[in-house]
Amino acid sequence: MYERKILPFYMTYPLPMYYQEEDSIIRDLEYLQQMYPSEAKKYQKVIAGILDKLDYEGSMIYDEYPDKWQLYKLSRDILDRIKRAEEKDAPEVEIPAEKWEWIGDLVQILLFYEIYKRRHNSRRGILRF
Repeated sequence: MYERKILPFYMTYPLPMYYQEEDSIIRDLEYLQQMYPSEAKKYQKVIAGILDKLDYEGSMIYDEYPDKWQLYKLSRDILDRIKRAEEKDAPEVEIPAEKWEWIGDLVQILLFYEIYKRRHNSRRGILRF
């Protein structure tokens, strides 16, 4: 037959401890982001600015399983914006195509870290995944 089990008090509300641990992870991530190289910091600021516009309730970045193609397209759009800014700042300097591939990978990684940070930020008040 079915027996009711009485849970000890410390097991009835386990989530607050989980959130405290997650908050410390986010603080560590933010601290380590401060140590990025200067070029990566510059790209990270561009990514943060774009994600500020996508930071609303119901945004694709808060989907339980974000669409891989949409995130890839977003990273390509960010890379195009960075390319235009680089060409505008220094039109005489030609950046080789293989370096742009490397920068594209870096932008994609920075984008995923920034999305992770926003999804798990306790100050938002949105349900975390």
